Amino acid sequence: MIEKLKELTKDTALYGISTIIGRFLSFILVPFYTNVFSTEEFGIQSYIYAFLAFANILYIYGMDAAYMKYATVIEEDKKKVFSTSYIAVTATNLIFSLILFLSYSWMADKANLEDYSHIFLYVIGIIFLDTNALIPFSSLRLERKAAKFATIKIINILINVVLNFTLILGLKFGIEAIFISNLVASAFSFVVLIPTILENLDWTIDKAYLKKMLFFGLTYLPASVSSMFVQMIDVPIIRELTNESTLGIYRANYKLGIFMMLFVSMFQYAWQPFFLTNAKEENAKNIFSKVLSLFLIFSSLIWVVLSLYIEDLASIEFLNGKTLIGHDYLIGIYIVPVVLLAFIFHGLYINFIAGIYLEEKTKYLPFVTGLGALTNVISNFLLVPQIGIMGGALSTLFSYIVMSIGIFFVSQRFYRINYEYNLIFKVLGIIIIIGSLYYYLFYFGQLTNLYKFSLLVLYLILMFLLKVIKPKDLKTTLNVILKKK
Repeated sequence: MIEKLKELTKDTALYGISTIIGRFLSFILVPFYTNVFSTEEFGIQSYIYAFLAFANILYIYGMDAAYMKYATVIEEDKKKVFSTSYIAVTATNLIFSLILFLSYSWMADKANLEDYSHIFLYVIGIIFLDTNALIPFSSLRLERKAAKFATIKIINILINVVLNFTLILGLKFGIEAIFISNLVASAFSFVVLIPTILENLDWTIDKAYLKKMLFFGLTYLPASVSSMFVQMIDVPIIRELTNESTLGIYRANYKLGIFMMLFVSMFQYAWQPFFLTNAKEENAKNIFSKVLSLFLIFSSLIWVVLSLYIEDLASIEFLNGKTLIGHDYLIGIYIVPVVLLAFIFHGLYINFIAGIYLEEKTKYLPFVTGLGALTNVISNFLLVPQIGIMGGALSTLFSYIVMSIGIFFVSQRFYRINYEYNLIFKVLGIIIIIGSLYYYLFYFGQLTNLYKFSLLVLYLILMFLLKVIKPKDLKTTLNVILKKK
């Protein structure tokens, strides 16, 4: 039992670290792009990548999840399941890609991207290669080849980053360099995975398994599409209601939310195996309640520090006047606190989802994510025309609030946990107070360093005054960290 838990912890760390490193390496490109490309060009590449994200979901139609489910049912049928799912996905992949290839000029015209129609050819190649790599990647996970999985992912991103710098700075390519680099990186992953594909392929399709996997995958699809709507639907809506330049400013500042996203991702990778392996503990629900409280305390501290000082961080000049995001993009920095708060609510959603998984009630997930997606769409159309990119940020926040509340009620229905509601509302109340004062000072041009420091001190005073953080608990924590008795 202990050995199994050690294996789980090791794999989780490898997957988690590779994902976090990957996201951080990808984020390195944001300062680069925003200091090289115009806001309009950055908006265009953001729009095309939104299309790519939606296409990726539709191309795989849940078959990677279906493979993971059925490859573990009967050990002797593992190759049969792999072949069935992989051949099916490859066949539909070819059909979808052919349709896109025959219509890419028309799509570019309808999207008012006639001058960038050639980029859609790169996008088709990226989608094809990435989709054909998903099931082999899933196979590596099932075989517990976490190191190989992580290595391929990290090298993929390194190739992408190096090629971007080479093509843009060295060869003076435009935004097509972004997609050429991605295409080459995707080709690398696919080629490296060919031995895994051949090793598991027996060139047959089992009709019974195909029927089961199609049913499972297609029922899984609505939740995936809804989740992608929450993450990306603001991109085409903001472009439609404003312009590419505004979209570029919005997406560049939205990506500064990575600092909170990384914290939430690290928590997620630790949380999922934790609640699964500790669910049978006698005091499991009390532990889960305490985890939520600690998550909220730490994330609120990260939120207040980043919210107050993100503009200072983003404005630091390096390499002959370059900044974390280009000077032309800094006018949108005021949306970052809202984006950071949205990721906190995403973290609450991840917390609450434990009960759904433990009681096997995942059938409710499409309804919850669908409600979040609908909220995002409606609020974007209502708010963006009135308050611009802040409307997009608020829409993301509202959608995650709706999802966290929705999953909370569903989870509590089947797996009731007595959370520390008093503490939760105190922390959220403190965030509202600090956030309100921040935006009051910001909009009246009074957000000086003195006021920023005062707001940070006010946050700490309220956390102690309202007994969210108690001196006794703080002392105990410090003793644990310092390994004192």
